[in-house]
Amino acid sequence: MRMDNLAHSLAGAAHGRAVADRHLPRAATIGVIAANAPDWAELFIGLPGTPAEYLQLHRGITHSLVGAIVEIIGLTLLIRVPWWLVARWIQRRGCEITVPAWRWLALCICVTVLSHLYMDWQGSYGWRPFLPWSGTWYYLDWVAIPDVFFWLLPLVGLAWGAERHWIRLSGPLVIATLITLLMVWNASILAPWVFVVSGALYVIALIGWARYWFGPVGRQRAASLALMILALYAGAQGIAAQPRKASIRRQAVQRFGTDADWAALTNLGRPFTWQAMHASADTVATADWLAARHLRLPAVRRAIETTTEGRAMAEFARFLTADVDSASRTIHLWDARFARTGRAGWAALSVKLE
Repeated sequence: MRMDNLAHSLAGAAHGRAVADRHLPRAATIGVIAANAPDWAELFIGLPGTPAEYLQLHRGITHSLVGAIVEIIGLTLLIRVPWWLVARWIQRRGCEITVPAWRWLALCICVTVLSHLYMDWQGSYGWRPFLPWSGTWYYLDWVAIPDVFFWLLPLVGLAWGAERHWIRLSGPLVIATLITLLMVWNASILAPWVFVVSGALYVIALIGWARYWFGPVGRQRAASLALMILALYAGAQGIAAQPRKASIRRQAVQRFGTDADWAALTNLGRPFTWQAMHASADTVATADWLAARHLRLPAVRRAIETTTEGRAMAEFARFLTADVDSASRTIHLWDARFARTGRAGWAALSVKLE
């Protein structure tokens, strides 16, 4: 169910329309492109690559504040300069064409690129804003990625801004169908109330479109309203997370002492719920599971300090865990956030020592 780029695209379109629709042609389309820039820019720095390279580069420099500045400036120039050149060529032939002002184009791109970074920060995967100077990860642990309502709320706002014709509604309908199929396919992990609220949103969306609550004239207001509700939804989860985090921290201290690590990990498909994870230097645990981390073993230290795979996993993992296969001289490293064993899974690497 990992389609967070769908959320970035829909939220980017809504942000572009809310910020610059009256001043910038195709503001929603530009918003989609810019909102995904931190991800597609990774193609220029080596992704996709080996598993170790992926862990090192994903949400790396392209997702940092420095990377965002470069992306904003680069995209603004990449869109504005050709637009201006084409407009000049058309104007010389006696036709009129509007060239957007620099400030509105830059503002649209700035807001939508930053929306990507903020949405990533909200989850338990995290981001590294201060690369290349600091590789520290930061996590809000508010909202799971993906989250159904980060798809549906921007989609409703965009649909309300469409003309009252089925052809204009076909795009939102296709996306809504895809979202519904994903929900049905992953029904076992979704909370029952998510289906109820999603169904109500579909009904409200159709009524609003049919009765022309907004339409093209009011599409900027429709996008702004959807984003405001989305912000309230995310903020509500942030508020609800605070007592849960305090409880998890107290449990971690009682279990492993004052030096314990802990996290309130978001639960996919179950908003407003969090999984507790506690760890000491030697042990990582949830409410119903416990494992030795083996990080003090000489072979594990050697794998982490002297191999590319080991360093990559150590820099990425929030709860680094290891296991040693003495027979094959293989060190298995993984992040306990995403797996309970390190023999398989995307957040797991194996290092064979010579």
